[in-house]
Amino acid sequence: MIVPDIPRRDRPSRLLRNWPAKLAATPMILTALVVFIGCSVWTVVHSFTSSRLLPRLDFVGLAQYERLWNTPRWLVSVENLAIYGIAALILTLVIGFLLAVLLDQKIRFEDGFRTIILFPYALSFIVTGLVWQWILNPDFGLQHIIRDLGWTGFTFDPLNNPDLVLLALLAAGLWQGAGLTTVILLAGLRGIDDDIWKAARVDGIPAWNTYLRVVIPMMRPVFATCIVLISAGIIKLYDLVVALTNGGPGIASEVPAKYVYDYMFANQNLGQGFAASTMMLATVLAIIIPFALLRLGRKRHA
Repeated sequence: MIVPDIPRRDRPSRLLRNWPAKLAATPMILTALVVFIGCSVWTVVHSFTSSRLLPRLDFVGLAQYERLWNTPRWLVSVENLAIYGIAALILTLVIGFLLAVLLDQKIRFEDGFRTIILFPYALSFIVTGLVWQWILNPDFGLQHIIRDLGWTGFTFDPLNNPDLVLLALLAAGLWQGAGLTTVILLAGLRGIDDDIWKAARVDGIPAWNTYLRVVIPMMRPVFATCIVLISAGIIKLYDLVVALTNGGPGIASEVPAKYVYDYMFANQNLGQGFAASTMMLATVLAIIIPFALLRLGRKRHA
């Protein structure tokens, strides 16, 4: 059957194609343009001003950024986030992948284990911080329980130890975030063709070697998604710190998001808070944009 060619003048313009869907998406598009992009641009512009209690267009150039990078509290915040971020990213991927491999063995009560593993992610970071504050409290937490068992000399108080407080944050963060990574990686493992495993068994290849040389390379897009999600959560880390340590002891567990909040609302220094939030925005864009360009390039190549 030959379909007659529609004259160009009778074809709907590209702008009017699927107009109901475009009309339904208009509020979301306007929200993204006004709220997200507009407010981000507004924040960046005011980061170059001397705004204090109220925003004002009194430009001072890079003075806020110079002050920011000369403030010890900000430098400690960046250092803490770098240490926490690298450790959390690596351990979350490793723990999530190992748990996903165990669940992929078609074990009994798999649905129950998946629910248990994912349950901490359903909690807010405030609840997670409070739970771990109770666990690590020396008066009635882990230290108290072990001393009651007979080890009276046991001491474990990381929340009041500047050298161990980041480990407490890391433990709480892994407890909450590893479940989501496990589920995502498990979905990736379930997408691997069974013929690959059959061929590996026939060739006598050990399971660990199959995972290392075949399965993990095939799951690179899944790992990339996990890395983006984990990195975004690390950069905006705030609730867990406030609930668990409130930045203490001293400034040993300060993070950039808390620095932004304190300067914008507690210290009434909007210019400094805007400069710090702009640096956080730049970090997020530095992670997301290369990932988006990589995915776009792969789609075009495909």
